[in-house]
Amino acid sequence: MHRNHMKEGVTVCSVLAALWIKWCVGLGSYSGAGIPPMYGDYEAQRHWMEITQHLPTSKWYTYKLQYWGLDYPPLTAYHSYLCGLIGSSINPTWFTLDTSRGIETEDSKVFMRYTVLITDMVIYIPALIYFVRSWHGNRSKRTQSLALLCLLLQPSLILIDNGHFQFNSAMLGFTILALNCFSRGYESLGAVFFAASLGFKQMSLYYAPAIGSYLLGRCISLGRRAGTATFIRLGVTTLLSFYVIFCPFLPPFAPLESILDPLIRIFPFSRGIFEDKVANMWCASNVVLKWRAYFTQASLVRLSAAFTALGFAPAVLNLMVGSWKASIIVDSTKYSTPPTLPILPWALLTSSMSFFLFSFQVHEKTILLPLLPLNLLMSGSSPGSFTFEWSALVNNVAVFSMWPLLRRDGAAIPYVALTFLWNRVIGYNPFRKPARRSFVRYIALFVYVEITLLHALELLITPPSRYPDLFPVLNVLVCAPIFGVTWLWSIKRSTEVTWAISGIGLRRSRGQPQDVKDLK
Repeated sequence: MHRNHMKEGVTVCSVLAALWIKWCVGLGSYSGAGIPPMYGDYEAQRHWMEITQHLPTSKWYTYKLQYWGLDYPPLTAYHSYLCGLIGSSINPTWFTLDTSRGIETEDSKVFMRYTVLITDMVIYIPALIYFVRSWHGNRSKRTQSLALLCLLLQPSLILIDNGHFQFNSAMLGFTILALNCFSRGYESLGAVFFAASLGFKQMSLYYAPAIGSYLLGRCISLGRRAGTATFIRLGVTTLLSFYVIFCPFLPPFAPLESILDPLIRIFPFSRGIFEDKVANMWCASNVVLKWRAYFTQASLVRLSAAFTALGFAPAVLNLMVGSWKASIIVDSTKYSTPPTLPILPWALLTSSMSFFLFSFQVHEKTILLPLLPLNLLMSGSSPGSFTFEWSALVNNVAVFSMWPLLRRDGAAIPYVALTFLWNRVIGYNPFRKPARRSFVRYIALFVYVEITLLHALELLITPPSRYPDLFPVLNVLVCAPIFGVTWLWSIKRSTEVTWAISGIGLRRSRGQPQDVKDLK
């Protein structure tokens, strides 16, 4: 289309192609389909649309919790209410209280699949389009189009949201909108969008240390007077945003103790440190050290909190140091984007990967959170660069890490097809002879051989009864080291970008103007 001078239609065609692929994935099965009594995550989402339609807000987080009790923040509940309201106007039997449990008629499934697509169209896809045009605005139209395709067709998110059935794209979309606002210097509006992300799914806390440090650092870089005013404005804006989100559970709309109902459900510390096999530090090391045998649950909560804090501390430190250096070296008001903005995506990757590796009660699906900043960084990298090669490897490993879940979903064909399609679109082929020797290529080849071998063994061999989780454990042992290296790499890169900020002032002092966007 670029060759035929049809550049204006590339974005529209890319979005339509992505929506068509998402819809095709949605035609497949999902875990729990036709299997009582719980029926899987699809039923959980449908059930929340049911209870929000028929119950007052005071019972949303307390009604028959043994059957898919609502355990996400209120914005998810409001979204469920809106979807249920529209669905009930089409066919009330889809969401009748209690009696509609497990309903799986074809028309109800079509409606449910549409709710994911429309949520994408309203929040996630516009956020991606604006991101590409804002963060890569100085790149060619062809590069922007490829960046958009890379983000739109990211296989892990499609398989989870459109296959397994969830609404993670809304949470991620709000986060991207916050980043878009930060890139334009609209910190208060960005804080509102990030509050919306937290208000939709609590997993956005994975990003909170990085975004909180960025905003605090922004106040520092603006100087005492402007920084203090910005700090007060951000504090008031954030508090008001959370009050609006939680207002049905706060005075004067409800007694103050009502806020405990959603909070207890949102933070499930009553569960163990992990349930399913997840490619993080706890599951990988549990092969040797049986954590739950040697530590009490309370001790594991404190231990995971300590490890997580240590894990994201470099991100916080780099943002604060970068802000301090920017306040000394440059005048932030003279730049079109904040000087510390290039650090933020790397800090988000460090923070979110730290939570995934070390925090309490992690699910395999939460790898989607580290993948977001990783893919945003990848979208602006050059093919063949270390960032591009490593990010492609991590994306493929991330899809493989979710294979035990996708297998239960019956999503083997979408799993293979989407993975190959995405790699083809971005032009990544680890088996092609590189122009120069690459250490990343050797690691990638070794990992892909392991993945292929494990898939073959799973097809040919039944695990012994003594080790029923043999293949999920081997999956963890393949994936966890790659995620751990990614966390360390993000710390290294954010540190390099932080120290590069001083170069802005040096170049300007030598008469060489430079915009901070050049550091991305």
